[in-house]
Amino acid sequence: MNNSEVEILLVEDNMNDAELTIRALKKINLANKLIHLKDGAEALDFLFAVGNYSERSVSQMPRVILLDIKMPKVDGIEVLRQIKAVEITKNIPVVIMTSSKEQQDIINSYHLGVNSYVVKPVEFENFAKAVSELGMYWLLINETIPKSK
Repeated sequence: MNNSEVEILLVEDNMNDAELTIRALKKINLANKLIHLKDGAEALDFLFAVGNYSERSVSQMPRVILLDIKMPKVDGIEVLRQIKAVEITKNIPVVIMTSSKEQQDIINSYHLGVNSYVVKPVEFENFAKAVSELGMYWLLINETIPKSK
């Protein structure tokens, strides 16, 4: 897949959680246009077409970003802050998917403009169901701002 076809950007440093998320999305045929990045710095490089992603066109943005909070290099709160601060990315729906139930993380996320905050269920079936429902909603049900031509 080339980077211009991305529908889901999964930013998750825990490989087990990433694999479970991808598997759940594949099960409902929504993982074909998914890119998994392992930390916040890589996500920002991808979104703003710098570093290893400098050849990527910034006109091609994901339809939804699934973002963990607790990550190395740049945490999810800072990634969210930068996404929502720039015209080209601010309207991309961002779903925080984290194990953090810390009230301050929830407050900070909503103050910065997160579209949804989901605490990851521990049990596999519940986790897979939550991911499937998120994918269905954000890719098939939710209406986004039409792309200008």
